[in-house]
Amino acid sequence: MALSKEQLARYRRNIVIPAIGDKGQEKLLNSKVLIVGIGGLGSSCAYYLAAVGIGKIGLVDFDLVELDNLQRQILHATSDIGKSKVESAKDKLNNLNPKIEIIPHKVKLSSENILDIVKDYCLLVECSDNFLTKYLLNDTSVLTKKPLFYAAVLRFEGQAMTILPRQTACYRCLFPKPPSEDEFISPKDAGILGAVAGTIGLVQANEVLKYILNIGELLTNKLLTFDSLTTTFKKIKAQPNPNCPVCGQNPTIRGITSNE
Repeated sequence: MALSKEQLARYRRNIVIPAIGDKGQEKLLNSKVLIVGIGGLGSSCAYYLAAVGIGKIGLVDFDLVELDNLQRQILHATSDIGKSKVESAKDKLNNLNPKIEIIPHKVKLSSENILDIVKDYCLLVECSDNFLTKYLLNDTSVLTKKPLFYAAVLRFEGQAMTILPRQTACYRCLFPKPPSEDEFISPKDAGILGAVAGTIGLVQANEVLKYILNIGELLTNKLLTFDSLTTTFKKIKAQPNPNCPVCGQNPTIRGITSNE
């Protein structure tokens, strides 16, 4: 499709980059991205993907905006308290870029509804705050062969990884099973520095853009870690695990049957 005069003006700073140009911008406008979790990570990730011109963005979250969200979740404001997060986010993103499609999914993601939701999208962005959703999205990514952009944050630290199903290490290759209740510290109890969530959410957005445009080096087969107190990024090498329960040589997970 030919870009309209308005699109040429709005996305000019993208288009003048030789590695993007008109064709690259068209790829962005034709892309369909699902973001799961519209909190600290999802807010910054969604904002920049909407700004750059991703044509269709799905938002999945069943929570309402609360006062203690506002310290880091930049898509929501004080006036949004009590409002659905996906509707609050939709309002802000449509105000930023009214010509793209924002689809709110006010649901709790589960094994029963995930396949129906992801079928309309090409890329999955994992911005949740719980392990069950992370594993559910990872398994769905592998089984549907849809790329997954994973991230997590806690206190002053964050991490991110890009997963290309059946090609690179998946989340279960690194962490085969969720931690026990004794090992798990919830972000609500431990705390999160808002700037850390924003930083890692932007890393996810950048990975999505590199993948769509087929430029640069993706965070595949490596886990990026960020320590905000020392402003240090590190890359930890990862390899596909032949014994992985979902993408290994003899997988035991062959379908989406539970959240565990």
